[in-house]
Amino acid sequence: MALTSPARILYTSCPLCGHTSIAPFKKGDCSKHHIYHPDIPPVMTWMKCADCEHVFTDGYFTDEACKLIFSKTQENQMVGYQLEAQRAVSARMIEKVLPYQSSGAWMDIGIGNGSLLFTADEYGFDVVGMDLRKDNIDILNRLNYEAYCMDFQTFDRPGAFSVISMADVLEHMPFPVPALKHVHTLLKDGGITFISLPNSENVVWRIMDENNANPYWGEIEHYHNFSRSRLFKLLSDNGFEPLRYSISERYRVCMEILAVKK
Repeated sequence: MALTSPARILYTSCPLCGHTSIAPFKKGDCSKHHIYHPDIPPVMTWMKCADCEHVFTDGYFTDEACKLIFSKTQENQMVGYQLEAQRAVSARMIEKVLPYQSSGAWMDIGIGNGSLLFTADEYGFDVVGMDLRKDNIDILNRLNYEAYCMDFQTFDRPGAFSVISMADVLEHMPFPVPALKHVHTLLKDGGITFISLPNSENVVWRIMDENNANPYWGEIEHYHNFSRSRLFKLLSDNGFEPLRYSISERYRVCMEILAVKK
């Protein structure tokens, strides 16, 4: 299927702060990505906001382009991938949450291989999964898990969740602010959001840039490269208090943030 229009809808302002002073910052090549489709332009243009210094792509994919991209799934995003090894990784993530919330409903947005959802269930949480890849949701439903193939921002269950996880998800969302606002709505008072994603504010990131070996400039599914400080401010501005920072085991140079609903 060939695209009938440009692949991206261009941002006219910063998707975090709304400032219109944005300028090209860096180029990336996504043509070697596992799920690249030849109808998608291979060059990714990254912008930087002069006001809040956030770095983001020049636009987000149209529905038509998304269908091409989501027609493929990376192996590590398939439900059941390395299930036993990933169970241990997920357990360490969950144990960071337990001092703050140890029971109740847990929504996992962007289930990926399903490990975090499966392990949260094992720890006694009532789990709900959300993902845009229908095949993954179909597998969860067959396993009798509550799971939906939908944009979680249309899910209406205010105050129902003790924990909402977005493990390597927020950087995939064209507009993170309304997403975080909806997470805030879905969480109960004192509820916890768990967020993991790449951190551009560390020495490993800088060295990868110096060696022209940073894979995130060509990450076709990402719209944002967050720094730790910018993510903390974003959370604080949208009703959350960051509680804990740690380094993620899931992907290279990634961070994990726990934040509580204020």
